[in-house]
Amino acid sequence: MAELLQGAPELALEWHRAGRGAALATVVQTWGSAPRRVGAQMVVSGDGQLEGSVSGGCVEGAVMLEAMDSLETGKGILLEFGVSDGDAFAVGLACGGTIKVLVEPVGSVLSEEVLAELVSARAERKAVAYVCDAETGGGRLTSDGFEERFRMDRSGVEEDGRFVAIHNPPLRLAIVGAVHIAQALVPMARIAGFDPVLVDPRSAFGSEARFPGETIIDEWPDEAMQRIGLDARTALVLLTHDPKLDDPALHIALKSPAFYVGALGSSRTHAKRVERLKGAGFSAEEIDRIHGPIGLDIGAASPSEIAVSIMGEMLRVLRKGA
Repeated sequence: MAELLQGAPELALEWHRAGRGAALATVVQTWGSAPRRVGAQMVVSGDGQLEGSVSGGCVEGAVMLEAMDSLETGKGILLEFGVSDGDAFAVGLACGGTIKVLVEPVGSVLSEEVLAELVSARAERKAVAYVCDAETGGGRLTSDGFEERFRMDRSGVEEDGRFVAIHNPPLRLAIVGAVHIAQALVPMARIAGFDPVLVDPRSAFGSEARFPGETIIDEWPDEAMQRIGLDARTALVLLTHDPKLDDPALHIALKSPAFYVGALGSSRTHAKRVERLKGAGFSAEEIDRIHGPIGLDIGAASPSEIAVSIMGEMLRVLRKGA
């Protein structure tokens, strides 16, 4: 299930190929209470259209003019802005800050080939880093190195002056079992930036009435896992307590690069799960990937509290490792 994105890189490529011209503006450094984080992007066309944001509204106009000039000259430019206290307050901050924005005209600085490769990687849910000189731009893509930056979704300038823009696929959460915990977990996941997908072949559970507007796959979990595709930006949470539903999903998940696999159940239930997996030929290392009993040990009791503990554990694993 590749996800088609329409962010600044996609628009930049579209506008460039349409002959409108396009310059990509990227926040490369920030100090103080900067409105946007490093890596935030905005695209400007040669006829003055802009999409995206590098400052929450404070300096977009100035960046647009500089970007249009860069399209005329064919040169990249590094801009620095101080966001005043007044402007910062207008975009919801308590105090000002400073940002540096790198502007790269597509074609002359940021090559069309590299941009097309980036757009393709994003559509295919491949994690890539765009690496360039922080002052002049014009870089390349790589999937090697920068493990900490990939894990933390953290773009930034290296000590050698290179800027590394991290392009990770969107986070996803596959939930097997459309139960009460899932009703609390789905909205929490959305707030945290995950795209949730529910899997439950039982129509009484996985219904539109119980989960309005959500993606629900009413297939058996092993078939659903194949459709979803468990990659390194996907978490899997098993909530059914039923081996007939949980185990087929586990068999696929433990062979996948999914960053988190959690299964609901008591210590006794998990011990039985471990024995079944051993019998199915899974190694101790593979089985140890399962977080079970699921969630942080915070004494959670209600479905909502359990959802909080699951969400916390997922984020801890994502940002700090298993």
